[in-house]
Amino acid sequence: MAGDDQLAQRFEQHRPRLRAVAYRMLGSVSDAEDAVQNAWLPLSRAEPGDIGNLGGWLTTVVAREALHLLRSRRRRREELGDTPLPDPVVSADGDDPEQKALLADSVSLALLVVLESLSPAERLAFVLHDMFEVPFDEVAPLVDRTPAAARQLASRARRRVRGAAPPAPDEDDARQRAVVDAFFAAAAGGDFAELVRLLDPDVVFRADYGGRRRPAVYRGAEHIARQSGASRGAEIHPVLVNGLPGVVTARSGRPVSIMAFTVVGGRIVEIDGIRDAERVQRLTAGVVRFRW
Repeated sequence: MAGDDQLAQRFEQHRPRLRAVAYRMLGSVSDAEDAVQNAWLPLSRAEPGDIGNLGGWLTTVVAREALHLLRSRRRRREELGDTPLPDPVVSADGDDPEQKALLADSVSLALLVVLESLSPAERLAFVLHDMFEVPFDEVAPLVDRTPAAARQLASRARRRVRGAAPPAPDEDDARQRAVVDAFFAAAAGGDFAELVRLLDPDVVFRADYGGRRRPAVYRGAEHIARQSGASRGAEIHPVLVNGLPGVVTARSGRPVSIMAFTVVGGRIVEIDGIRDAERVQRLTAGVVRFRW
């Protein structure tokens, strides 16, 4: 029993890193938790002398579990014909140590969207090697490739990430929040010219509506400014979404949407919105208090 308790303690010490690996692989906090928890069973059955590097062993087990979940999910999405936005990490402030560990290295929702476009093997190779410095000779068996082929997978993924990821957001957190606040003030006041000024001319707005309709992508400052009236009259609750400024909107005290903003050069270059009320309620539970 004492040995089991000690093993459980060692497992918990590695949990933050394992959750971070799984979240980058799966883009879902709940799926990441499942992948990590599923690693406990093989660990509890393993002989202690068979595991030299516990952290590396657990990372491999979690990565394999995440790869299996990712492949299964990808097949389902191909059948359904759409790809929802990843689950963001929504927080009231940036002081939660668990969330800091999960989002280390600025894993924005925009980056997760790009990772969703990779094949499961590319995503695993890129996440493990580029984000967690796992050698290619350890990555290769997970994707049934040689180390050289695993290196090529990561290289292809790296090029796609660099080509599709938005520029790095402004470093001044307060300035980013001020731009987002100004955006909603202009929307509430129906100030179309100010909205266009706050939006980059090539701004992209991704909207995930859940099962009600297919995800959509809107482009261009004027086009998106015209749609901003949808938030008029809503309660606006400032939050952090994967470490960047965002809001939860509510109507009649019920949360209805999450929006994440990427601000570069004082303008909004990307907006990611989830407008599935049931999913929004799940993701914001315990973060924002609503008047139900």
